[in-house]
Amino acid sequence: MLNTIEKFEKIVRALLSDELTNPVSELVASKDLYTTLDLSLSENGIPDDEFEHLLKDLVLKTPRTATNAFFNQLFGGRNEKAVLGDLLAVILNSSMYTYKVAGPQVGVEKILLRETCKIIGWDSNSDGTFASGGSMTNYMAMVMARDAFDQAIKFEGVQRKMIVYTSKESHYSIPKNAAFSGIGRNNVRYVPCDDFGKMNVSELSKMIVEDKQNGFAPMMVNLTAGTTVMGAFDEIPEVKKICDAHRMWIHLDGAYCGSVLFSKTYKHLINGVELVDSFSYNAHKMIGTPVTCSIIVARNKKHLHDSFSNEASYLYQTDHDEFNLGKTSLQCGRRNDALKFWTLWKSVGTNGLERIIDHQFDLADVARNYIKSNSDYVLYSFEESISVCFNYKGIPARKICTALYEHSQLLVSYGSFRQDEFIRLVTINAQNKKEDILNFFQTLESFVEEHSALFSPVLQ
Repeated sequence: MLNTIEKFEKIVRALLSDELTNPVSELVASKDLYTTLDLSLSENGIPDDEFEHLLKDLVLKTPRTATNAFFNQLFGGRNEKAVLGDLLAVILNSSMYTYKVAGPQVGVEKILLRETCKIIGWDSNSDGTFASGGSMTNYMAMVMARDAFDQAIKFEGVQRKMIVYTSKESHYSIPKNAAFSGIGRNNVRYVPCDDFGKMNVSELSKMIVEDKQNGFAPMMVNLTAGTTVMGAFDEIPEVKKICDAHRMWIHLDGAYCGSVLFSKTYKHLINGVELVDSFSYNAHKMIGTPVTCSIIVARNKKHLHDSFSNEASYLYQTDHDEFNLGKTSLQCGRRNDALKFWTLWKSVGTNGLERIIDHQFDLADVARNYIKSNSDYVLYSFEESISVCFNYKGIPARKICTALYEHSQLLVSYGSFRQDEFIRLVTINAQNKKEDILNFFQTLESFVEEHSALFSPVLQ
């Protein structure tokens, strides 16, 4: 094992050293992947030195998600305390379904869930679990909503046409989960959004009434805290009134930006979070733990047990079921995703988590202010969002993002809202500084000037 740790340290040092001068890895085109890298498997192993060389080559050619040139996805950065927790979790190799095999690590997870519920404003009747990602937490919410609507479904299957409502800007997992849960993709209603990407509450109300008049069974509303493209936050209190009137479950998908829960400055963006039936957030996004670290909590823990508990004497061989986490989880075998969040939270405190969140909004403000001050840019996004959406010199967003990627300059994505397509700069890496944001724009501008031929006739 010591030899393995030495190899690991050697490869990591090589990566960190290379990142200093090459924040974007050399592009390996998908068509060239298997000729550029030796990924083949064979009957016999290879010598240790050759193995180390190949592994190092693979690591160095992998996209770099922790550098100041990565603005592409809803995660980024490399928090040292969280990385330490994840490394220890790998070494311990705990599976989190019973106290007998996970021991104190169960307490780590339960403390994180308890504190989350407390910050929301829920009492001891609440609880939660960890899942393999935001799509999975959304699925678990839909299953709990389905079962709360009709307990017989667990045993007899779906017998009637239930309807789920979500905004047009919500995550793509919602229709997938409707298929998995037996509700059906065609029974997902997509509610129009306002000019800021928020769910239109009056339209939601009309759609529910119409469905009930047609004999359907409205069952759940999925709200979003941070839509994938624009970073919009759906309004909770008014939707809650509608859900109460129609006896519907309300879930808040906070995978992207639900972590504003930890910020006194930005918690107002999820005003009313204490009113929802279930809430999920990804600590591997705004909080900055390594992927994956996805949490779902329910205001009434009864629903977790009702939907996911099952007896298995070959597993649960200790007293105190509350410490047998498999009884509130969709999964049986489950890696320890809690420890990396705990090591971070323990080391910086709740105030430290708040600083992480607030800093990302500060970085977004730097980006928006730069765009506003330069007539070559057009800004599409709004204040209080860490998704900064813009275009530069009229160049199609898809074209410029692809060119930056292919020339190993920057990793940044493009998105669209209504009729507009734009570059989407995500300021989620809390290790970045103001200078890194300004360097992004300088790199972009220099690249366009140097490669103007790529963007003709737009620049002519």
